[in-house]
Amino acid sequence: MQYDTLIRNALVIDGTDRPGYNADVAIHAGRIARIGDLRDARATEEIDAAGRVLAPGFIDVHTHDDTVVIRQPQMLPKLSQGVTTVIVGNCGISASPVSLRGDPPDPMNLLGTASAFAYPRFGDYRSAVEAAAPAVNVAALVGHTALRSNHLDDLLRTASAGEIAAMREQLRESLEDGALGLSTGLAYANAFCASTDEVMQLSEELAAFGAVYTTHLRSEFEPVLEAMDEAFQIGRHARSPVIISHLKCAGAGNWGRSPQVLAALENAAKNHPVGCDCYPYAASSSTLDLKQVTDAHRITITWSTPHPHMSGRDLTDIAAEWDVPLMEAARRLQPAGAVYYGMDESDVRRILAHPLSMVGSDGLPEDPFPHPRLWGAFPRVLGHFSRDIGLFPLHTAVHKMTGLSAARFGLKGRGEVREGHWADLVLFNPQTIRDVADFNEPQRAAEGIDGVWVNGVLSYRDGQANGQREGRFLAREGDLRQGFSAVL
Repeated sequence: MQYDTLIRNALVIDGTDRPGYNADVAIHAGRIARIGDLRDARATEEIDAAGRVLAPGFIDVHTHDDTVVIRQPQMLPKLSQGVTTVIVGNCGISASPVSLRGDPPDPMNLLGTASAFAYPRFGDYRSAVEAAAPAVNVAALVGHTALRSNHLDDLLRTASAGEIAAMREQLRESLEDGALGLSTGLAYANAFCASTDEVMQLSEELAAFGAVYTTHLRSEFEPVLEAMDEAFQIGRHARSPVIISHLKCAGAGNWGRSPQVLAALENAAKNHPVGCDCYPYAASSSTLDLKQVTDAHRITITWSTPHPHMSGRDLTDIAAEWDVPLMEAARRLQPAGAVYYGMDESDVRRILAHPLSMVGSDGLPEDPFPHPRLWGAFPRVLGHFSRDIGLFPLHTAVHKMTGLSAARFGLKGRGEVREGHWADLVLFNPQTIRDVADFNEPQRAAEGIDGVWVNGVLSYRDGQANGQREGRFLAREGDLRQGFSAVL
């Protein structure tokens, strides 16, 4: 038969955490049709991949791309680094189901202004993604803070029984429409006052669907172990897998504690399905949080509504220019966003290398001066951490951003180079792949990405998007508990 595409002479790293092997890969009707010695096969397009790695398309398990996949569906920051699937709705903030009564509350404003929230039901959001036809696949969580904003008149308290019932109904409806699960961002002021019991009651909806619970912990600073215990308690109560978002040891007083944090994760995994994601940088980025304002490490402003010209400048320099204390400068800038250089590199490496860790970018596409992880997270793992530092072999790096991620989130037929699977693929040069985006010039495409296929269609080639947008909305499939090594 005549295939659509034939990629010859590739080093196939298939996403299973096994070393690569040399093979040809044929694509037909959006799927991987054959793998092996296909010297006699023919295709409409043939590519010589000698000296290149062919891997599954990368799955960004932690994004805030909820609204940008609709408004800027070309998704260049992700496509250009080999990402073929994004998971949105993290940290308790999602574009749906949302019915705003005014401006979006912090941190929902990370997803855009009020006009970006046009999806009162999860099904509305799903339809909008399908109509926008983004260049990458999209799967979605439902945010706890989003639900709270729909039903609470005051977010600085825990919900009443009636409000919890209303939130549960919306969550259940969303799960019926294909949501992956529930996410929380309990560190943020507008969710911090939610009691553990509020979240536990909400999470009871997850078990019937085999859905997942992901959480930006109540604290990533000194009380991180207590916050992890709370997350595991919620997961056990819900009989739901737990994924800790961007696991880290934040704040100078917390540096060096990653062995304790990882021991807690391993201990929980002995009798419950748990995992985590992390990004490959020692700096975080979010809204400007007064609780995190410190002179112990550098803080860079990424955006400010009252002072937009301060984007890209350090908070200490702004405070000096205004001749005010650091905290006063932060207050004047709000609402605003910031990059916090608040982690220790050894902790980042230890967490990134752990077998339970997946890779996510946590990029913020709305930031005028974004953290470079938006454009560079995945090539940074492959180039800097795997090739240059030797933190783990290349096949393990690929597994952390493909096969492991697809298993955890139940993305059937994705995450591995396997016959019959969807042809989400990335072709890259293992010798030259690297992240080019940095903290001075954060919006730069990676080097070393030769081609990206989404559902069998070549969408990015030799540093250029070609306008093809074949992404799909990926509804939850099956029981996500089955994708974890631990069983309930």
